[in-house]
Amino acid sequence: MSATADHAEERTNPAAKLGFEPGQVVLEIGYDDDVEQDLRESIEAIIGQGLEDEDYDDVADVVLLWFRDEDGDLTDALVDAISLLDEGGHIWLLTPKTGRGGYIEPSDINEAAQTAGLSQTRSINAGKDWTGSRLISPQSKR
Repeated sequence: MSATADHAEERTNPAAKLGFEPGQVVLEIGYDDDVEQDLRESIEAIIGQGLEDEDYDDVADVVLLWFRDEDGDLTDALVDAISLLDEGGHIWLLTPKTGRGGYIEPSDINEAAQTAGLSQTRSINAGKDWTGSRLISPQSKR
């Protein structure tokens, strides 16, 4: 695929801009009726398999964490998600956009990530109602 085609796919396929790759194991946590179905389907198309649910009993390459303000303690959720990652894996934290129910302040996301030992490397528009933050463990840079 050409670089131009790659850029075109990033504009039309929501998961392409998140960096998913074929064969990755993606564990989804926090699924509910309000999630971006187009994003989920495009991730599955790229990785070539379904998303694993919370009953999955192995480590994942990526944790897709849908989180709303009323879902509890974000730091705890991130610490739990870290334990489910394979070495070098990362977390996509998806939270409602400003003005949507369950919105979380960016400063609260940053504080929870730092407390959990994570660094935010990127933020993206993850759909009509959701924004995404890519979080990595500093140790995974090695």
